[in-house]
Amino acid sequence: MKLQTRITEQCGIKYPIIQAGMAGSTTPELVATVSNSGGLGMIGAGYMTPEQLNQEIIEIQELTDLPFAVNLFVPSDAIYDPDEVEEMQEHLAPLRERYQVSEPEVDMVAEERNFNGAIELMIEKQVPVVAFTFGIPSQSTIQRLKESGATLVGTATTVEEAEALESAGMDAIVAQGSEAGGHRGSFTVDEADQPPLIGTMSLVPQVVDAVNVPVIAAGGMMDGRGLVASLALGAEATQFGTAFLTTEESGASTLKKQAILDSDETQPTITNVYSGKFARGIRNRFISHFADYQGEIPEYPIQNQLTTAIRKSAAREGDAEYTHLWSGQSPRLARTISAAELIRQIVQEAETILQS
Repeated sequence: MKLQTRITEQCGIKYPIIQAGMAGSTTPELVATVSNSGGLGMIGAGYMTPEQLNQEIIEIQELTDLPFAVNLFVPSDAIYDPDEVEEMQEHLAPLRERYQVSEPEVDMVAEERNFNGAIELMIEKQVPVVAFTFGIPSQSTIQRLKESGATLVGTATTVEEAEALESAGMDAIVAQGSEAGGHRGSFTVDEADQPPLIGTMSLVPQVVDAVNVPVIAAGGMMDGRGLVASLALGAEATQFGTAFLTTEESGASTLKKQAILDSDETQPTITNVYSGKFARGIRNRFISHFADYQGEIPEYPIQNQLTTAIRKSAAREGDAEYTHLWSGQSPRLARTISAAELIRQIVQEAETILQS
């Protein structure tokens, strides 16, 4: 078993290590450090405007001349229900008052506007790797990106999603298990209208057997053992999220980093109260604020827009109880080190296992 795979060849990287596109928590320093250390750094551009993304790319290109990736959220087809939104606004009013933030207005076109602008930027800047979460972009978008020379990566949480991504023309697929922190890339639901919750160990080999393109394992992976396990399951790279969230270059606040370091495997839970889309984070009072809520949670990105100001204000005030604390299911394995040192340790651990 070797650390050179089709993914390292496709992406032009030394090691099959990919830093997840954690929207809101990546920085140019993190992305560039990962790439300079032999992995693939990735901008979490899900919430960025094209102008913000352009500035990030400029800063990264000043720090590295090696390949990096950009992760984009495929726009949703959420339906705006005024009564649903009004009910949620009322439920959130005490929290807005607590942090003295005004009632937000919902912008139903911002998501698509930012996505379309980002695609134009990917082509203009000839970004080497473009990754997608929450669905499949249009065929015209895929074709244009491929013509620009980009390697395209889709995110799947079931075999069905992986097959759809391969059919659409993705060059590689992230098989993201339910252990992953934050939002997962699900774009299908089960019979109970719930997102799939298949564990990484089960998902990866089934996806590997179902598709021909390279597979990237994700979800709960934190160290060299996770990398070797991914390769043993047939994946050709590992995507690490929470592991990079606590590194020195991460954009996560000290508050959020400490919450991960103080947590254990029992505390991360899956909830849709923050954004309208299910995501894994550490339990706190924001989640319990919805324990008796009888209404429907507005879909993403509506709920996300309704709660953003509250969460940001809580984080600024150092209040971990009312902001999101994304974390995968392996927080005990988190380390407070530089991203370069994390990659060095992952590679050393993997090589030691492979040589034993």
